[in-house]
Amino acid sequence: MNHAAILPIVIPLTAAILVLAGHRLGLRFARTVFLAAGLLLIAVSAWLIDLAGGVGIAVYALGDWPAPFGIVLVLDRLSAIMVALTTAIAVPAMLYATAGTDTAGRHFHTLFLLQIAGLNGAFLTGDLFNLFVFFEVLLLASYGLMVHGAGIERVRAGLAYVILNLTGSALFLVALGLIYGMLGTLNLADMAVVLPELPDGDHAVVRTAFALLVAVFALKAALLPLSFWLPHAYAATSAAVAALFAIMTKVGIYALLRVSVIGFGSAPFTADLLQPWLLPLALATIALGTIGALAARRLAAVVANLVVVSTGTLFAAMAGDEAGSDAAALYYLVHTTLVTAAFFLLADRIAAARGGQRDTLERGGRPQGAALLGFGYLILAVAASGMPPLSGFLAKVMILRSVQFHEMGAAIWTALIVSGLVTMLLLARAASALFWEAAPTNEAAPATAPGEGWHHVGSRRRAVALWLLVGGSPLLTVAAAPVSDYVRAASDQLHARQPYVAAVLGQRRDIARERRP
Repeated sequence: MNHAAILPIVIPLTAAILVLAGHRLGLRFARTVFLAAGLLLIAVSAWLIDLAGGVGIAVYALGDWPAPFGIVLVLDRLSAIMVALTTAIAVPAMLYATAGTDTAGRHFHTLFLLQIAGLNGAFLTGDLFNLFVFFEVLLLASYGLMVHGAGIERVRAGLAYVILNLTGSALFLVALGLIYGMLGTLNLADMAVVLPELPDGDHAVVRTAFALLVAVFALKAALLPLSFWLPHAYAATSAAVAALFAIMTKVGIYALLRVSVIGFGSAPFTADLLQPWLLPLALATIALGTIGALAARRLAAVVANLVVVSTGTLFAAMAGDEAGSDAAALYYLVHTTLVTAAFFLLADRIAAARGGQRDTLERGGRPQGAALLGFGYLILAVAASGMPPLSGFLAKVMILRSVQFHEMGAAIWTALIVSGLVTMLLLARAASALFWEAAPTNEAAPATAPGEGWHHVGSRRRAVALWLLVGGSPLLTVAAAPVSDYVRAASDQLHARQPYVAAVLGQRRDIARERRP
């Protein structure tokens, strides 16, 4: 139990090393280790959810070095949710990839596992420097995954993605240098202790550092005006990678939430850097994503723009800066991540079944398995647009109720309702083109792509992976009561700053402050 918090990082890292060291043993060995790591992560994630709900906040100090001097991992309800969500996305994506995607380039399994380790580390770390380290691990892995399989479109998208994220990393380092220079610490709990005692003359530098952090996290989350890179990048990569990337933007949202509430929440002089502009940009991001989805000509591009819409929706929910708003945002975060990840896989299945027309929103021959694919599409379309009775409807109701007394509540209601209606209409239009409208006889698509019949082993794997994710929204709907209770408890725990500080620093808080350089 004492080592539980480090397992979500150790498992994929160990598996990545095994795959890399045993590359001469062939593809079967790599896939076996790859999927075995996924199964272990499922068991560990379920254990962490139960553990966080029972013992509260668990702190793991690497090498038994106490905070704020050593590296600490912090397991609470929020980090447990994010680790479990990463696993829920990654395992079906891993299964989907082993049906053939992993053969398109070198070191796919290693990069995929490293990205999982980076994601889990970012969700569990208790200090800003190691947040930066895990950011770099997941980003370096994502650079390789982005262009896996090559192709000019992926290379172009990957180049823009790399340049933007390298810029963000440079700003992150500058912010860390300023914070450490002023506070003498990068541990979030320790920052919460030091900031209230900061001299007035140092406020301007800390405000600058926090503003840089906000810009970096907004870039990771694809908040306007830093969201233009996402639709092209996500739509260009392979389906399994895009499914995993569905949680990448949530890292920025999680980091901003954690840092603003725990690290900088005790400093009133930083509050005006976030709240005045967060909601207007969130609403503009919703509008941009909706317009982008309307203009998209491929189903994968539509889904990528829906990821942008989800970013705006999450920031709009968080604008209330209250535990109730954050609880609604967390439920919506789980819902939208599962739905968009499933939609990326579904778009790939539709593209394979339509032959040369792929997933373009044009008339084509009816694909083989259209009834089953259409049923999956219907589930995801209802969930993504926020229509009853699935989890998207429940999530939006929770958000609307949490912001009803906000001074800009009417604007939030309008944005969410209009974007949901437009999403429903454009997905209905897309369904008509993909499943119902007949193409001219000489343009009809083949019944199925070569090697993609439903009897094929790879196709069966893809079908299982797809339906594991498609079932996420119905399952989240059935389990709405316990899930909403858990996310509400997670939000309450997040906003109770003192128990977090006490758990991380413990009896060493005063000693640590005296020894700080």
